[in-house]
Amino acid sequence: GAPRARPAASSAPFSSSASSGDGGASRAPDTSLFVPVPLKPGLGGAAEEDVGAELTRPLDKGEVLKNLNKFYKRKEIQRLGAENGLDARLFHQAFISFRKYIMESSSVSADLHIILNDICCGFVLVGHVDDLFPFFLRHAKQIFPMLDCMDDLRKISDLRLPPNWYPDARAIQRKIIFHAGPTNSGKTYHAIQRFLSAKSGVYCGPLKLLAHEIFQKSNDANVPCDLVTGEERVFANEDARQAPHVACTIEMCSTNTPYEVAVIDEIQMIRDPARGWAWTRALLGLCAEEIHVCGEPAAIDLVTELMYTTGEEVEVRNYKRLTPLTVLDYALESLDNLRPGDCIVCFSKNDIYSVSRQIEARGLECAVIYGSLPPGTKLEQAKKFNDPDDPCKILVATDAIGMGLNLCIRRIIFNSIVKPTVNEKGEKEIDTITTSQALQIAGRAGRFGSSFKQGEVTTMHREDLVQLKEILSEAVPPVKAAGLHPTPEQIEMFAYHLPDATLSNLIDIFVSLSQVDGMYFVCNIDDFKFLADMIQHIPLNLRSRYVFCTAPLNRKEPFVCTTLLKFARQFSRNEPLTFDWLCRHTKWPLAAPKNIKELVHLEAVHDVFDLYLWLSYRFMDMFPDAVLVRDIQKKLDDIIQIGVCNITKLIRASQSAPGTTEVVSEDFPLSRTQKDARVVSDHHGAASTEALSIAVEAAGLKRVKNLRSSRLGSRQEDLKSYGRGSLANRLLREGLLTQEMLRQLESEWQDQHRNGRYGFGSKRDDQHSSKETRKKRK
Repeated sequence: GAPRARPAASSAPFSSSASSGDGGASRAPDTSLFVPVPLKPGLGGAAEEDVGAELTRPLDKGEVLKNLNKFYKRKEIQRLGAENGLDARLFHQAFISFRKYIMESSSVSADLHIILNDICCGFVLVGHVDDLFPFFLRHAKQIFPMLDCMDDLRKISDLRLPPNWYPDARAIQRKIIFHAGPTNSGKTYHAIQRFLSAKSGVYCGPLKLLAHEIFQKSNDANVPCDLVTGEERVFANEDARQAPHVACTIEMCSTNTPYEVAVIDEIQMIRDPARGWAWTRALLGLCAEEIHVCGEPAAIDLVTELMYTTGEEVEVRNYKRLTPLTVLDYALESLDNLRPGDCIVCFSKNDIYSVSRQIEARGLECAVIYGSLPPGTKLEQAKKFNDPDDPCKILVATDAIGMGLNLCIRRIIFNSIVKPTVNEKGEKEIDTITTSQALQIAGRAGRFGSSFKQGEVTTMHREDLVQLKEILSEAVPPVKAAGLHPTPEQIEMFAYHLPDATLSNLIDIFVSLSQVDGMYFVCNIDDFKFLADMIQHIPLNLRSRYVFCTAPLNRKEPFVCTTLLKFARQFSRNEPLTFDWLCRHTKWPLAAPKNIKELVHLEAVHDVFDLYLWLSYRFMDMFPDAVLVRDIQKKLDDIIQIGVCNITKLIRASQSAPGTTEVVSEDFPLSRTQKDARVVSDHHGAASTEALSIAVEAAGLKRVKNLRSSRLGSRQEDLKSYGRGSLANRLLREGLLTQEMLRQLESEWQDQHRNGRYGFGSKRDDQHSSKETRKKRK
């Protein structure tokens, strides 16, 4: 066969000598991930005579079948199979394939034919069923090629020495300074001052907004600084020469470029289940004389331990909050009690809509900020709220304000203290906010340098306040592990050994075989696998396929996912994705939104433009019109800003339009305000996966409210139980319902509802039944 691929120099840690806490013992592979390669039976033909039949006689297939089954049942054969990597599952699959191959082949190899003939003729001294084992094993290795290269696969997926992946960083002695402190303590400010005074530097932040802020600050201070994000490159120099300083999103930092100073912001995100690998890569791999790390004190021990493995010491500089923060002894209880400078924090987009409309009904103007808004719109809303001459003095926001925006907030008001989260298995649950999240959000009040000299924090509802005080008084649990992610080079080496496996299957096998020590974990790869499965049928080379699967998009946005599929299909045909093509696909130009559904669609179109720009920096020839797309994206940003400024009018229009209600974008509506148990119609697909869920979730709102008055331990257990999601989402997760079935159910329900088949009584009965079902859950 072809020579085996040898690991590149940068993959030095993938050696059998790598040690870990388990003493280097190899973990058993998850063989359920091994997909057999189909083998076609030998059909013979005029050009291929059956040599075995000429030497002996034609085989009696009935006798062959009887002896093959006898072979399968022999304990000695099963033991031999196990010694060669065939556990019970693989042994069974290999035998079924082996038997089918022999029984359906018009001719087999001469040596196998002779053995089968001897066994079938009962020549005890000559042939025995055990003699079939070498042929069986050869067949097994053909359909399970990983059996022949398991040692190589284990070496490639050995993730126990990540520091060795970055030889350039290991070649220098770096100085690590940890700036530790709470929000609004000046920790990042001090790190940035050192960044600005250095001859060269790199800033690595979690958000485009943060990278853009440092980019602006640097150039305003006459320190030429470039901006690098996944979708954008902006040069400080007009001739596009690279500046000595660069501000980037953390995934985009270079581990090959030498710098005097590097700043890694929000280091506690090294524990993030999806993105933690980017902080690990920056911390271990940046080639800078000084690494300034900023974040929560909870990450100090892990960073110190990681740097111990590289032989680098960590200097810790602790900071205290610059302005006092007070937890009030009373809840807001009513929006009538709002004051200028208040920010109401919601964990559901529907709550944003509901609260902002109620505020406007009281004659007050409010700014709105949530995660899926474009960065430009967020900045404009922040500017509007911060402007002392603007009548807008109230902010309604999600936890998107926790980082990346400078806001003049007097008081943070938690509308709810439960939010959707993703657990370590990638499952979505609803749970009480963590101490880290609560401190990050509450800390936005009373920002140093703003017009408010101290911050205040409270809740909307009285029964939440006691628990919020408990949460804020608890210590933040230490960060215990850093994220890792397979690199393209590792996956390419896997693919060399397993050329017939799908990319999704390669990733699964990689994670199954990977070994990490106690300081690391492998990041959640569900989004990657989702995209890999979605584009698997499109003919792409492995490197291009990998790039498409790492595209930063929200898989809950059907329009964006569909667009990626179309991008990949056209890319595979070697047809450039032009500006005209994109305009036709998105129906550009677009008008200002008339209702919430149209606003949500515009946000999805903005994400599509982001996706185009992201791909344009990786495949410039195939996505050639980045400049034109960026121009229309700015225009779209302005259109979305108009919609957000008129958001309460859009809400009214959405609720008054026949056959529509609010758009449900999350799995868990958390509002205290009772909602209609009506089904959302969304023909554009902006929120189709949640369309059915509101009918069964409305009954659960009261349950969440009652949970808040119970003790913390039982409350968290109940919330986790409730967090299994709506009936629709639960059925989807358990594989009993598909997205297509969900859409069909929605359509049928609406048709029957319009025809008057469902009266209000039956609807109430459905809600009551849903509520009873929830009570029976654990």
